[in-house]
Amino acid sequence: MNLRNRMTRCAVITGLLGVATVLTAPQAMAAGAHMNAESVSSTVETTKPLGRLGPLTDVVIERIRVSDDVAASKFGTDSPIEDPVREEQVLEQVRKQADAAGVDPDAAVAFFRDQIIASKVVQKGLFARWTAHPEEAPTTRPDLGQIREQLDRLTTDLLQELKNTEQLRDKPIACTAQLALATGSGAALERLDTLHRQALRAATHSVCRSQ
Repeated sequence: MNLRNRMTRCAVITGLLGVATVLTAPQAMAAGAHMNAESVSSTVETTKPLGRLGPLTDVVIERIRVSDDVAASKFGTDSPIEDPVREEQVLEQVRKQADAAGVDPDAAVAFFRDQIIASKVVQKGLFARWTAHPEEAPTTRPDLGQIREQLDRLTTDLLQELKNTEQLRDKPIACTAQLALATGSGAALERLDTLHRQALRAATHSVCRSQ
């Protein structure tokens, strides 16, 4: 990494840490007091989203990226973006997996419903872009079966992260601050465009539980 890129990344992360500090109420500041100066400085070179919700956000962004392939596999075919029957099948499977993994099934279903919404945000946006600019349309069509295998793996990873962050997500103020840090740093480090940032907001809508 050259000096200019290093300075840019440091500036981005410093700014995001400032935003999280502004958003954090006294209760959340107490909850996050363990993040001392040494732990913060060690994140400067990271390529992953920051904070305690960073690992969860990282997998969410990976799933959003897969939505690009889903769109490419469907564009120019009869496969619809909206598939309510398939969506309910996915959510029912999530409910069973969540119960087996010790994750609140209702919370898991709400979270994964957001993932489906986020995927459709990306697909609709890309369909509109490719229709308006055919020269930008994909020239290959990914295999939807392989994509679903990848999504199944990500489902397992996301359920594990939901379990890992359960206590934090039950604290609305601390969770909101950590989520702002994770999504802000993740979007910057991954250089998400407007469409994918919109999808990230949709995908993380139910991460923090309300009081």
